[in-house]
Amino acid sequence: MKEAPSSADGTREDFLTARQLASILQVSESTVRRLAREGHIPAVRITPRLIRFNLKAVRHALDADARSTRRQHPPEPGEDPQLSFADIF
Repeated sequence: MKEAPSSADGTREDFLTARQLASILQVSESTVRRLAREGHIPAVRITPRLIRFNLKAVRHALDADARSTRRQHPPEPGEDPQLSFADIF
């Protein structure tokens, strides 16, 4: 019997469905699928219709994307910068 994949610290890595990830990120399932299709978040395509997401990798990608966007568009004076996913989690 095959063991579940593990991360470097020996814990099991869980892969989420688009619906589960959407619930965690508080966005729609179609938004999760669009972000994956556009390459903004990493996804594992099991079949043409089945897709899974690693939460840790998604958070890292979204945080990196947010940092990149902030460098390109610095906030105006007096404007609050947006929180990154690292600030929330």
